[in-house]
Amino acid sequence: MKVNLYDMEVDGEGHVHLVKEKTLNYDAALKIGSPADAADMFIRLTHIDKKAEEHIYMLSLNASCEVAGLFFISKGSATASYMTPRELYMRALISGAVQIIICHNHPSGAAVPSSDDIEITKKIKEAGELVGIILSDHIIIGGMENKKYFSLREAGLLEGA
Repeated sequence: MKVNLYDMEVDGEGHVHLVKEKTLNYDAALKIGSPADAADMFIRLTHIDKKAEEHIYMLSLNASCEVAGLFFISKGSATASYMTPRELYMRALISGAVQIIICHNHPSGAAVPSSDDIEITKKIKEAGELVGIILSDHIIIGGMENKKYFSLREAGLLEGA
């Protein structure tokens, strides 16, 4: 199977366009059925578990939970990265997403959400409700050695957000 990695570009007239950066091979189903499926896809396609700084990626999904696209959102420092609902939902809307899954890594190896992670997830979920795109999950990937992930959905942190 193939997964398209997309980016956003502005043309000479100031219009934003979705641009396919490259196509990645993925030897499993493109349908996300669980947080473990999503974590596996992020790790295998982006090697996020090996990054020395925090990286944020997003999967856009169609109504059947099939991957419509993979987006690189940002790269931060060893302890923080930056994202806003605007960057996520601009890409989600242009790609025709019905749902999104966001993922970032903790280079320290601890796949545990910080208070900032929980707060931004809450804001992203609320923004998604306004535009009609579901935040399906926010996954945190631990370091290379422990290969663990933390799903805010599985932990029940998306229900009340």
